[in-house]
Amino acid sequence: MKYMLLMQFSARGNDFPAITEWAEEEVRAHIAFMHDTNAELLRNGEFVDAQGLAFPDTAKIVRASDDGTPLVTEGPFPETKEFLAGYWILDCESEQRALEIAARASSAPGPGGKPLNMPIEVRQVMAAPPTEL
Repeated sequence: MKYMLLMQFSARGNDFPAITEWAEEEVRAHIAFMHDTNAELLRNGEFVDAQGLAFPDTAKIVRASDDGTPLVTEGPFPETKEFLAGYWILDCESEQRALEIAARASSAPGPGGKPLNMPIEVRQVMAAPPTEL
């Protein structure tokens, strides 16, 4: 089964300082942890994809107008308390395994090397029913 793990970061001051305020070695340790986690998942055959996302101030919300052209609302979104910082798509044998991986990702190091224990949302990827061609 495929699962998507969504890494949530809170706005500055809620859980830990914004990553832009971390020391360079703390950022490097965090990124190294993510690379090591991805390498292990790849070796285990569970890795499908993973990406970090740009900061929320680069986000855009798009809706179709009546004539189908894009209506774009740009960020930042000051009412947002949490934002999606990155994701993994995994192919695991069970939901329990996806939860174990999420817990490991949650413990990524932050300032001072202390585990962040950030929330990781786990959602099963739905498969579409077969279509007739």
